[in-house]
Amino acid sequence: MASFCAVDCISFAVLQLIQCKADVNALNEHGNAALHYACFWGHEDVAEDLVTSGALVSVCSKYGETPLDKEYVSLTMFLDRAEKLGQSLTKVPYKDTFWKGTTRTRPRKGGIAEEEGLEMGQSTLSGGSEQDGRGLGGGRGHGADVDVKVLTGRDWRERKERSCNAVTPSLRIFSHPNVLPVLGACQAPPAPHPIIITHWMPYGSLYNVLHEGTNFVVDQTQAVKFALDIARGLAFLHTLEPLIPRHHINSKSIMIDEDMTARISMADVKFSFQCPGRMYCPAWVAPEALQKKPEEINRRSSDMWSFAVLLWELVTREVPFADLSNMEIGMKVSLEGLRPTIPPGISPHVCKLMKICMNEDPAKRPKFDMIVPIMEKMQDK
Repeated sequence: MASFCAVDCISFAVLQLIQCKADVNALNEHGNAALHYACFWGHEDVAEDLVTSGALVSVCSKYGETPLDKEYVSLTMFLDRAEKLGQSLTKVPYKDTFWKGTTRTRPRKGGIAEEEGLEMGQSTLSGGSEQDGRGLGGGRGHGADVDVKVLTGRDWRERKERSCNAVTPSLRIFSHPNVLPVLGACQAPPAPHPIIITHWMPYGSLYNVLHEGTNFVVDQTQAVKFALDIARGLAFLHTLEPLIPRHHINSKSIMIDEDMTARISMADVKFSFQCPGRMYCPAWVAPEALQKKPEEINRRSSDMWSFAVLLWELVTREVPFADLSNMEIGMKVSLEGLRPTIPPGISPHVCKLMKICMNEDPAKRPKFDMIVPIMEKMQDK
């Protein structure tokens, strides 16, 4: 009886995680996914739920084993279903994603402290550029390339350090493939200011890919793929309670991985001491967010507006309101009704989705878990 109850509880927990959009193919430090363990322990119902939700039956662990190799339950009945869902039964080689943040095995602490294993000697911190109040640079940590962002605010005091220590752990989100976590933070030489450490993304930001002359061409199919990645990441972030404060969505805060996956960067969340009240990228900000205090707006609805602008940017390959300054954009969007103009030739499905997401009434904008299935159908067409 006790054994039955334990299995029943495991099945219930897995279903709850699936409903919360957990990544069924997330790997631990051994390269094992949830399906590996369901098969090893003989939990047939759990294995069935995972396969139905998209768990890969042929992904290899660090040791070259697929769930089929751990088959203490009969997966034969699931193979047809997996093929119908579009899965290939060819073995998928193990790929180390430990430092990409798709595994959740690192310690939860991530405050301002000495970050062991971070090699700064050959980094480019001193020559880094400035973006939104942060110096950018690079380095290596634990044998992997990392992106280093320097908090360049003046008059660093203990109060600001406490703010970093309070916020940084909440940015270490390792449980979703479309969210790029903060790996850690430290205040150590040769950095003159505290630094935020995240994984290095070879293509840079979505803004870089779209507007700064990279060799990568974003066609309609890839644009929808990027938009779907972003929507999935935001759908997950919107399940968090409380929401991460001072997190504004724009193409500069979306990073592109080496496998062309868009990931929402947690390193771009602003801290409370960074120019309070300043809106860094108003072109992507909802009108009500420009007019009201943060506590007076519905963040989920305002993020949907930002997503609509991103969608416009993806399909037009243009910078929104590129001929205006940030001050002019903020004033015209909030007070004069300035909006992105949808040019002819855009897919009617994408055009309709943009208009729905950019509804002037925040209460009438959809939620991300509503538009993800719509975008999945758009991707399949």
